[in-house]
Amino acid sequence: MQLNGLLGTFPKEIKLLIGTFLVVLSVGFYTGLLFVNETSSGKPNGIEEHYLGNEAVEDAPVMKFKKSQKEMLTTVHTHILSMSFIFFLLGIILLTTKLNAKLKLFLMLEPFASVLLTFGGIYFLWTGVTWFKYIVMFSGFLMTATYTTSVLIVFSQLLKKKV
Repeated sequence: MQLNGLLGTFPKEIKLLIGTFLVVLSVGFYTGLLFVNETSSGKPNGIEEHYLGNEAVEDAPVMKFKKSQKEMLTTVHTHILSMSFIFFLLGIILLTTKLNAKLKLFLMLEPFASVLLTFGGIYFLWTGVTWFKYIVMFSGFLMTATYTTSVLIVFSQLLKKKV
């Protein structure tokens, strides 16, 4: 079955469904990034402070405490499960775009590695391996870049007129 370029042949109702889904999904995805920026200031030390607390800093503007194991397992579990579904569905849609096979494969598979590195890295950071904050930061950036690139590719092909 030939899937490359199939997106352009879909009826307008399916294209509208896919486009609407991606708009709503993106609102959720980027709202999550706003939350990350709010809780960690988007910096490696902010990520560390969010999970390990800042009780030792007497003049901290906001007192933060180390997350409990229950909080960490809940965060890691829910994010890995939900983001796996997000990237699986986006990957299926991306599979139908007309795109270089190697680039398409990278955009479909890389987010799964980033999900594991980001949320596994957060867990390792919480256990005291503090240099993982840099892995978390890099993999989170890469995950966001591949998500954004994939969505832009899908939208560009959804909006193309049939030739």
